[in-house]
Amino acid sequence: MEHTANYIGLIPLLPLVGALVIGLLHMATCTKEPLSEKLYSVLACIGPLLSFFLALVVFFQLKSITPEERFLTHNLFTWFAVGDLHVDMAFLVDPLSALFLLFVTFIGSLIHIYSIGYMAGDKNYAKFFAYLNLFLGSMLILVLGSGPVVMFVGWEGVGLCSYLLISFYTEDTENVIAGNKAFIVNRIGDLGFVLGMSFLFWAIGSGGFDYLSLKENAHHLTAGVGIAICLLLFVGACGKSAQIPLYVWLPDAMAGPTPVSALIHAATMVTAGVYMVARFSFIYAHFPIAGSVVAWVGILTALLAAIFGMFQSDIKKILAYSTVSQLGYMFAGVGVAAYSAGIFHVFTHAFFKALLFLGAGSVIYALHHQQDVWKMGGLKNKLPKTYATMVIGALALAGCPPFSGFFSKDEILFSALANGHPGIWFIGVFVAGMTAYYTFRMIFLVFHGQPRDKEAYDHAHEPPAVMTVPLIILAIGAALVGVMNLPAIFGGNMVVSHWLAPSVVEHHPHVSVWVEVFAMLTSVAAVVIGITIAFRKFGEGAEEPEFTGFAKAGFHKFYVDEFYHAVLVQPYKAFGSTITKFLEPNVTDSHVKFSSWLYQKVGNAFKAFQVGYVRVYAIYMVIGLSLMSFFLSQSIN
Repeated sequence: MEHTANYIGLIPLLPLVGALVIGLLHMATCTKEPLSEKLYSVLACIGPLLSFFLALVVFFQLKSITPEERFLTHNLFTWFAVGDLHVDMAFLVDPLSALFLLFVTFIGSLIHIYSIGYMAGDKNYAKFFAYLNLFLGSMLILVLGSGPVVMFVGWEGVGLCSYLLISFYTEDTENVIAGNKAFIVNRIGDLGFVLGMSFLFWAIGSGGFDYLSLKENAHHLTAGVGIAICLLLFVGACGKSAQIPLYVWLPDAMAGPTPVSALIHAATMVTAGVYMVARFSFIYAHFPIAGSVVAWVGILTALLAAIFGMFQSDIKKILAYSTVSQLGYMFAGVGVAAYSAGIFHVFTHAFFKALLFLGAGSVIYALHHQQDVWKMGGLKNKLPKTYATMVIGALALAGCPPFSGFFSKDEILFSALANGHPGIWFIGVFVAGMTAYYTFRMIFLVFHGQPRDKEAYDHAHEPPAVMTVPLIILAIGAALVGVMNLPAIFGGNMVVSHWLAPSVVEHHPHVSVWVEVFAMLTSVAAVVIGITIAFRKFGEGAEEPEFTGFAKAGFHKFYVDEFYHAVLVQPYKAFGSTITKFLEPNVTDSHVKFSSWLYQKVGNAFKAFQVGYVRVYAIYMVIGLSLMSFFLSQSIN
């Protein structure tokens, strides 16, 4: 039985309308006295908040439906039909998309509210909120799309918005370059997504190209075609969710305003790849080889990004590499067919990563846009609310019990071990220790010890309530949402896993409870060791070291960006320059010169008839009239 809900379309529409209204008002007043920031703030926040309210309505409506029929649809119109390909602009809400709707709209709303204080006084205040609303609306289309084509509309929408927001401060060339880098790298991934969709339609799409129809026909896929589709789709996921080898854009995305970083890293763009793999779990479940590739790429990305995070000095880049690393955990989860564990980590990560980025924004705001952790120190007394909330976020990110990150990360590691991937489990535990180390390295350098910049410290103060209240709300979430999927060993009943069961195809192996206890204690031990080492090195303050050897290579990200530039960018630019040098004189200029020559010759030919004598022109007229008369008489006869 199909259940419909026409109000579903309003969820993405509301922030999109907000973006349109703010954008039009901004353009109409750009040459006049700008409108009040309060007006723009209200217009910017009302759409996300109403979308969150509707997401709650959807959730409770779904909850009232039996698990076997737990989905809602809304068909707006037929988008296009070409041969066997029939695509409706339609939305689907099932347990998976409902969970994403809740945290995307909730955290997106908090980031909008926080931005009111952070962006106050910015000359492009209205434009920022127009882009932010557009970003949120695009992500909601991605989540709600009833099939891969509609998902791709939102997929490209968040790609566009990331470019606009990363390069928001266009006065700085580096910001524009960072935006271009994000856009180009994502287009590489998108090629894989498009090819994967094309193969999928060719293989089974004639029976319907929405998720429900594809799920019914997935068993028709052959091994070769199915694995190819899975890997091509994963290429798209690697681009959006910054996995090896397409992770290089995400750390540079820090060029945009800090609330943008929070939105990209916590609730929108970078989680899209994990969502897409989970959405196609009905295909990945048939081809465990493809899942293993996903898991290994994910855990190796987690390891590589953790290494980079250990040596960074920019507070936002530390958090950026932690996002890349945590995304690796998520892909490890969905790759070993623990889809609910991977998605639950997406959910908890949204809270503590939004908290950490917004907390970093508060520090940057208080220090007048200083981002170097080696120029901070001793701020816990100056920024007590920011400090307390960021410590909670750091404990959740590190996976320290009983905070939310512990439950979601531990579930992924346990699933990897239980599903026969001890190598992934071992690397995951090692990365957990590294994560605890670099997270608390950041906390100790920023908030403990003595101020390294006395002048900046003296002028630092806690941000206004419009910024600190979202921090407190997110801190409560980071501390408590882990209990929503409490495992049986703690007396829980895995609420999130049971909720997601109708949407994902996964197998829960039966293993000894002692295996779970062992996995948990090992993970906790790694976290404790990481925090202890960080405290010993940075707990009472430290001076900036002179990196050498491995540390220097880690600080420079193993020179991967330089390698890409030398091997990919420079040859492409040289090839383009060579082609331009050939085409310009031989093709482009030759066409222009030929047109000039032709007009000259035609002009000279007609010039012969322009003699300047009236009697000659009279003869031309007589000849012309005679020819006209002759042809008219012929047509009459």
